[in-house]
Amino acid sequence: MAAMSVIGIDFGNESCYIAVAKAGGIETIANDYSLRGTPSCVAFSTKNRILGVAAKNQMVTNMKNTVFGFKRLLGRKFNDPHVQKELKHYPFKVEERPDGGIGIRVNYLGEDNVFSPEQITAMLFTKLKDVAETALQTPINDCVISVPSYYTNAERNALLDAAHIAGLNVLRLMNETTATALAYGIYKQDLPAPEEKPRNVIFVDFGHSSLQVSACAFNRGKLRVLATASDDHCGGRDIDTGLAEYFCQDFITRYKLDPRKNQRAYLRLLQEVEKLKKQMSANSTRLPLNIECFMEERDVTGDMQRSQMEQICQDTFTRVERTLRAIVHNAKLRPEDIHSIEIVGGSTRIPAVKGLIEQVFGKQPSTTLNQDEAVSRGCALQCAMLSPAVRVREFSITDVQPYAVRLVWDTARGEDADMEVFPAFHAAPFSKMLTFYRKEPFSVSAYYADPVPYPDSLIGQWHIRDIQPTADGECQKVKLKVRVNIHGIITVASASLVEKKQESAQSQNDNVDMENSNENGQNSQEAPMETNGTQEQQPNGPDNQEVREDESQGEPQQKQSWTQRVGQWFSGDKSKDKTKKVIVKTVELPIDARTHGHAQHELNGFMEQEGKMQAQDRQEKERADARNALEEYVYELRGKLSEGEALHEFVPPDMRERLVAQLDSLEQWLYDEGEDQNRQVYSDKLSELKTEGEPIKQRRLEFELRPGALDDFALSIQLANKAVDQFKAGDAKYAHLPEGDIHKVTEAIKNAHNWLESARQALAHTPRHQPPPHTTHQIRQERQTFENTVNPILNKPKPKEKTPPPANPTAGDGQPAAAPPDSEQMDVE
Repeated sequence: MAAMSVIGIDFGNESCYIAVAKAGGIETIANDYSLRGTPSCVAFSTKNRILGVAAKNQMVTNMKNTVFGFKRLLGRKFNDPHVQKELKHYPFKVEERPDGGIGIRVNYLGEDNVFSPEQITAMLFTKLKDVAETALQTPINDCVISVPSYYTNAERNALLDAAHIAGLNVLRLMNETTATALAYGIYKQDLPAPEEKPRNVIFVDFGHSSLQVSACAFNRGKLRVLATASDDHCGGRDIDTGLAEYFCQDFITRYKLDPRKNQRAYLRLLQEVEKLKKQMSANSTRLPLNIECFMEERDVTGDMQRSQMEQICQDTFTRVERTLRAIVHNAKLRPEDIHSIEIVGGSTRIPAVKGLIEQVFGKQPSTTLNQDEAVSRGCALQCAMLSPAVRVREFSITDVQPYAVRLVWDTARGEDADMEVFPAFHAAPFSKMLTFYRKEPFSVSAYYADPVPYPDSLIGQWHIRDIQPTADGECQKVKLKVRVNIHGIITVASASLVEKKQESAQSQNDNVDMENSNENGQNSQEAPMETNGTQEQQPNGPDNQEVREDESQGEPQQKQSWTQRVGQWFSGDKSKDKTKKVIVKTVELPIDARTHGHAQHELNGFMEQEGKMQAQDRQEKERADARNALEEYVYELRGKLSEGEALHEFVPPDMRERLVAQLDSLEQWLYDEGEDQNRQVYSDKLSELKTEGEPIKQRRLEFELRPGALDDFALSIQLANKAVDQFKAGDAKYAHLPEGDIHKVTEAIKNAHNWLESARQALAHTPRHQPPPHTTHQIRQERQTFENTVNPILNKPKPKEKTPPPANPTAGDGQPAAAPPDSEQMDVE
């Protein structure tokens, strides 16, 4: 991995930002429109896909084929109530796929196509990847992508699938507020020492479609997330919708026009009220709203002031306050424990939101972070930390798992048993080892224990295979590693069988007792587990060993392996038979996982489809570039051939008329049957046109450059003539030159002067539309030849004079005599 690929992507509902970690720090990358933010829009046409800024620019004219807001559909099913609520925001068609998933129907290449939200997201990521590669002039592979902290397993898996389709290797999905906290903390020089009381900072991220709040504790070189709170249906767009509804009622009353019955008009209204909202954030006076040709070719006007907006959007602000109060409760902080409140996200610019923050926390919010770019900067920093190619200041990050997770497993009698493996706001990434006793394959399922913003609480099911009873029909010891990984995804990472072999039955029984007692001492949670084929209430089952993950590698680090520990139990001082040895062997067991996300063969199909679409986009871009180049050349050449223009005099009249007619015909062809030709047709026509146009341009260029070349030659002759005159006048500068050399210079001057006068005469009598008898290049060559002849002679240095040594090398006082004034001095460097 190279430093070049260390990028962070802030994937927002409305727009995306890309940051890159470089030796000089973190930079935000500008896109092909020189904008730092790229709209989260994907559009389709009969020839190609349109991505980012270009997609948003044509949204009003191509509504049904411009997809936006797809971040909120990732990993969800069509019948999800959340999805059904979102559908009212979309002018494009969304339908149910055969598997119950979401299908977005658009017209692409003249045909109906249905894409999943993951595919659409991958298309946007392809654009972001291209923007980064263009800016950095190097391939991009590794990245860190931001996710809302409230995302569940299903949504996180879907985002990883989208990145995979786009050819991105995601080193980490990072919670947006955690990325913001990292961007804040890594540059702070005044954080408390590790042993001191931490600095508690609240981060409020109020964006286009959601509100996220996070409480973080900082020490020097260390960040620990304490808790999070969020509202995934409270964002800037809710304020836009509230204002749009107000103006809809206003226009019905005053103009008898209902924008809700016209999708294009309603979309334009949303765009205008968003601008009005931004103006109201900076201005409390009454502000106008004007839209020309709004509906039925009628113009509409309206006005609003900030106090009115706050009243209309009171419900949204109430939800904001509720979420702000929730973080204080979740993090168990008192107002005096909070050092500061940092705000990011476009909607935090609204004065009412700042007022609520001050009201809840008793402190004014701080705006030290870049409200739009902080998340992408944090992601780029995390990517740099995970990359071995970049050196970054050591900074430890402990995130949280926002929802409680419980594990459910089957028992021999068909009864269910479960335990909470991760309580809400448990540290992440993190692994726990659970011990089961089984004599046959079994399954475990993970569920969210608390209500989550997702209709299905099931996280996944894992079936552990290849378990058989021991030789004497007893249960085997099975260890399961349950992990919240670096992406915040819950998974059963591994299952292993711990086999023990011993020489005597007596020793074995004793040691099993010891192992159980050891496990009893380790865990204080109660949970049933299967032993010897019957359900028993173990005092402390299943064994629950916490293993903190090393964040830099994403792999668990155990201080002591289970094999070592079991070996110690069986060979330690507590064993009754110290002479008996216990052989412990660990065997990895296969796991069949049934979790959210696409199967590998589906992803492969999506990747192949994405590759074809990229090829089509490239082909269309090359075709459009070739057509534009031909069109540009036609307009440029015809414009310069007009009377009084640059090229008019450099073409014979008959040829000019023929060429203008040809250009007119070519323009007509471009807008007729030539509208949709392939690239080669345009390239061939441009080459053909240039065979006639370029010689004309060349004659014009020659005409502009020739006077300068002639004047330079004349000046060289003049300077040489002056030197000859100085020689004849006895100037000491040239006194050392022989007569013969001066004669050569005189001859060269005479010949050059004659050639130059002859050239001037010939050029003066040649019409401008004919090729010149002498080109600028020839004139410069003649001048060079002349200067090569005369300059070596005229610049010949004087011979050095020999100075006799002084008669008395020392002066009368014994000091070295001073050198005569005209003697040569030697510089010693």
